[in-house]
Amino acid sequence: MADHMLDVVSTDQHTVKPWFNGKLDFSPPVKDLGAQAFPLIGGRLDYIGGRSVAALIYQHHKHVINLFIWPANEKDSKPAAFVPIQGYNVTHWSEAEMTFWAVSDLNEKELMEFAQDFKGVSP
Repeated sequence: MADHMLDVVSTDQHTVKPWFNGKLDFSPPVKDLGAQAFPLIGGRLDYIGGRSVAALIYQHHKHVINLFIWPANEKDSKPAAFVPIQGYNVTHWSEAEMTFWAVSDLNEKELMEFAQDFKGVSP
């Protein structure tokens, strides 16, 4: 990811969201979390499990947060933290027939704050 972090560079959710049109078979929610100290810096297409997914890139101080989003038939759930994987913290939740996975080198507390802020802010 270091060599291909962004396909679209913008802090404007109204630029990033339409960029995904025609590139995915769903429309990912893109939220502006700048007021919560997690500014959007852009997005990219990614692939997980052979499926195209949206990857939104947020920042907190000098830390990058990759938020992967794709449709899912899961019930809505609250963000749950996972055991760190190779030095990265991970959290997952579902809502509105979408699944969300946030991955970052942020500490667990701040990553959970990001997840709560994303879940609580309307698009």
